[in-house]
Amino acid sequence: MISNEAEKNRPSDAISFDETIWSDSQALGSQLQVLRERLFPPEAKKGLRSFSTAETAKLIGVTESYIRNLATDEEGPVPEKQNGRRRYTLEQIHALRHHLSKGKASYVPARKSNEHLQVIAVTNFKGGSGKTTTATHLAQFLALRGYRVLAVDLDPQASMSALFGYQPEFDVADNQTLYGAIRYDEERQPLGDIVRQTYFAGLDLVPGNLELHEFEHDTPRILADQDRDTDGFFFMRVAAALESVADNYDVVVIDCPPQLGFLTMSALCASTGVLITIHPQMLDVASMNQFLAMTSQLLSVVRNAGGDLQYDWMRYLITRHEPNDGPQNQIVAFLRNLFGERVLTPMMVKSTAISDAGLSKQTVYEAPRESMHRQTYDRAVESMDAVNGDVERLILQAWGRASK
Repeated sequence: MISNEAEKNRPSDAISFDETIWSDSQALGSQLQVLRERLFPPEAKKGLRSFSTAETAKLIGVTESYIRNLATDEEGPVPEKQNGRRRYTLEQIHALRHHLSKGKASYVPARKSNEHLQVIAVTNFKGGSGKTTTATHLAQFLALRGYRVLAVDLDPQASMSALFGYQPEFDVADNQTLYGAIRYDEERQPLGDIVRQTYFAGLDLVPGNLELHEFEHDTPRILADQDRDTDGFFFMRVAAALESVADNYDVVVIDCPPQLGFLTMSALCASTGVLITIHPQMLDVASMNQFLAMTSQLLSVVRNAGGDLQYDWMRYLITRHEPNDGPQNQIVAFLRNLFGERVLTPMMVKSTAISDAGLSKQTVYEAPRESMHRQTYDRAVESMDAVNGDVERLILQAWGRASK
């Protein structure tokens, strides 16, 4: 408490903390909008770069000469030439896949009618563990491989949405997040009306913003009202929303919020696979221990209430790894000895390429190779591909397919 005397001595131009941070928020938001318009003129919308013949061949899984022959024979989409070289859009790459699938169905990896939707929750309640970086790159990798992907930004901070070109306070209005499809009142709407197409062909987005906090506030009130029909338990709501659009997708990637609340628990109950990110520092590992203990206790209550917690797989992912850091390597060895195969063998390396791409709200899959030091770029992409390739193999195994 501030005494009356101290209050009198307060400078006349002093303003309260809430007013200060609101003013700062407005100023920062305005400048971020200006920056975005500079990066993506004139409509301030992001677009995806085109891909070389070599990149296209690698993505589809054929030889570069085969792609050249298809273009020469004008079979399938014919790309435009830039500086004398053919460049393919992602839409054209997907069209090539469908063209080639007439002879070999596996070129289009979409799930079959007997294969269930894969819902992958990327989670950890310790900030800075690389959760959003992991979720965004995984969603984009799978789309590049030809899967139909839905990315769900369940984090009120909406960093994933920002990477996809949406500034939450300007571009995402009320009822345009997942909250709009899982809320408890009559304003709930179908998830299909909320989903947005992105510039990444085959990858749709459910954006996030601060509105998602409302679910954390509403749920305790609904649980306390024993006479109210809640249309199902809170932990079933995300699963029910995703089920309504399941026919449109092969994989859903959820970027969970960095806390263990009702949103995270509902996402975990909707998931078929869980990826827990770990920054290999002792304080982060100790924090993760608390996360695992709390998650287990809370979800056991959910399971006893009828929640489905049977996963196809669960893995730990080492993120922001520095190969020459001795203490980090000791922690990695400790975790592998403790958890065995549940720790993914590939690790996401700490790379300036990821940071450099992030300056323009891009991922390493979006940024052109010539935009940064090539060896740094190649190492970052190789690391991302290795991690995401392992996750793809887990998906295929869950579907009963042979790994690629």
